[in-house]
Amino acid sequence: MMVSSAGPNMLVTNTDSVAVVQLAAEHERAMMLKIRQSQGIVETTEDRQRDKERKRVADKFEDMRKEKHWSEKKREEMTERDWRIFREDFNIAYKGGQSGLPIRNWEEADLPETLMKAIEKQGYKKPSPIQMAAIPLGLLQRDVIGIAETGSGKTAAFTLPMLVYIMRQPKMTEEIAAEGPYAVVMAPTRELTQQIEEEAVKMAANTDYRIVSVVGGQSIEDQGFKLRKGCEIIIATPGRLGDCLEKSYAVLNQCNYVVLDEADRMIDMGFEPQVMAVLDAMPSANLKPDAEDAELQTNKVYRTTYMFSATMPPQVERLARKYLRRPVVVTIGSAGRATDNVTQRVMMVKENQKHTMLDSELSYVDDKRVIIFVNTKKQCDNVFRHLEPLGYSCTVLHGGKDQTQREQGLAGFREEKYTVLIATDVAGRGIDVPDVALVINYDMPGTVEAYTHRIGRTGRAGRKGAAITFLTLQVSYGISWS
Repeated sequence: MMVSSAGPNMLVTNTDSVAVVQLAAEHERAMMLKIRQSQGIVETTEDRQRDKERKRVADKFEDMRKEKHWSEKKREEMTERDWRIFREDFNIAYKGGQSGLPIRNWEEADLPETLMKAIEKQGYKKPSPIQMAAIPLGLLQRDVIGIAETGSGKTAAFTLPMLVYIMRQPKMTEEIAAEGPYAVVMAPTRELTQQIEEEAVKMAANTDYRIVSVVGGQSIEDQGFKLRKGCEIIIATPGRLGDCLEKSYAVLNQCNYVVLDEADRMIDMGFEPQVMAVLDAMPSANLKPDAEDAELQTNKVYRTTYMFSATMPPQVERLARKYLRRPVVVTIGSAGRATDNVTQRVMMVKENQKHTMLDSELSYVDDKRVIIFVNTKKQCDNVFRHLEPLGYSCTVLHGGKDQTQREQGLAGFREEKYTVLIATDVAGRGIDVPDVALVINYDMPGTVEAYTHRIGRTGRAGRKGAAITFLTLQVSYGISWS
């Protein structure tokens, strides 16, 4: 119980503090009355009004003590003050018009039973902050820009509203399928699209929806065959989806739900023209009007766009201004920073000391999972050749590996066949491997954003993690780490 000082020789608990305030107010009123009487001063209307105000303040203090915490209230009992405290508790901030109210638990989302069963099966006890804020907006078909820490659970935040939207559409028949999917999700890398696909399949397990992954490194003809058979959802990298549209393997004539995941990374990788080409291939007549007070037609399907990013550089803002309508910006924590669950250390080393320092740090983690990030494919192979003879179970992930090799390496890392993953920034975004204990930046990344996403591979889903960066002073990184 909290204790506060109330004088030189008296301690008062929080529970008793209300009584003290009331007693003090009553004591002051009695003293003032006594003084007036001793001096023969007649009590005026002004005096009585002043006493009444003191009593009102004391009674208000009593009401505050009786006020329940938001967690003890039903949703309909929540006041504006309760919601403000709730948002502060979970570090949720809104920007933009008509943000609506977040959900405090899964029940308040009022999701269909098929999705609630899928959530329960995955063991998701309560929604994460980005899910609390973004899911209600998606259910209202608002355009959303989500700026959240890495490892925040944003995949479910857009997957669940997307599935609800699809449930409202006509059942996908052969004739309807000829017009394309109902929803498209774009992500920068093959690995991330695979992860999103896995999550979407889990959430849609109690439906008959078809989900097609469209990525490079696989046969475009095989992907085209699957697309022509029809599907409700396409999950794709922008380059390969653009190729499919160009070769008429895919059309997006009825796609009115689009998600851009890791939007900043897609722009960094030079995919802006491909992203814009895909968005332009969707029906523009279904874009919401720009005006804040514009009324939406109840019988019309409007395009809903979700954009998720860990940072918000100018290029992403430009994309948002062109394709999103009256978006609500949801920020969890501070944009561009890693989760507080990650303990970060920087070690000053010479280039020829890195192997020794690496051996030292790995000796402390036993058989826990570790990701070592480097800047080049050559360095990947160099670190692998150093560690493998020492008995470490390692796998390598970089752009020189074909899709099958990359998938096998990641699967082996997830299943603990390998405990050390050595990777370039191809794995720096969105890869969700459970229980990564340590991230080592063997080479310092070139940007703050890359650093944020590298160390975001640990400390995920509320767990604790650690990140170590080897910094060599003789290298000029061209960035400020203030």
